[in-house]
Amino acid sequence: VHLKESGGGSVQAGGSLRLSCEFSGSPELRACMAWFRQAPGKEREGVAAIDIDGNILYSDSVKGRFSASKDNAKNTLYLQMNSLKPEDTAMYYCAAADDGVGYATDPLSPNDEYKYWGQGTQVTVSS
Repeated sequence: VHLKESGGGSVQAGGSLRLSCEFSGSPELRACMAWFRQAPGKEREGVAAIDIDGNILYSDSVKGRFSASKDNAKNTLYLQMNSLKPEDTAMYYCAAADDGVGYATDPLSPNDEYKYWGQGTQVTVSS
């Protein structure tokens, strides 16, 4: 399974970006997926996680501003980010559990449950 993120960039505070994560290598990836981010000098943190039933969990820091979705027909995971803040500046990664693992025990934790990771896309928010 290969994951590739896109859509990052530089925006001013209050702006919006939409990240995409295309996944390939499995005809139908039935696995929980998630978005993570990592700012310089900080640990990687979960942003949003979506299970195979479409249930979505958000971190408190992005709840109400970010929206995750998945288009299985296009094999793409999305992260719509609105009302961006300078503290949202980070490298954003998408991750997927192994095929067949539809639910994570700790969806927003960047642990071994997530077997596949993308290379990341940079988001920079200026004040």
